[in-house]
Amino acid sequence: MTNLLLLIPVALLLGLFGLVAFLWALKSGQFDDLDGAAHRILFDDDPPPVAKQDIKKDPPST
Repeated sequence: MTNLLLLIPVALLLGLFGLVAFLWALKSGQFDDLDGAAHRILFDDDPPPVAKQDIKKDPPST
C-alpha cells in the first residue's frame, strides 16, 4: 500500500513532464513540416561532383 503512495505521484509527475515536453515541441515548431524529411530522403539536391581536369602549368605556345 505504501508503494502506491509513492508510485501515483511519480506517475503523475512523469505524465505532466511528458505533456510539458509535447507542448514545448509543438510551440517550437517541431511538427510544422511532417512531409519534409520524407521528401528530402528521396530527392538528392547535392550537385554532381566536378571532375578534375588536367591543368597545365605553362600555356601552350604557338
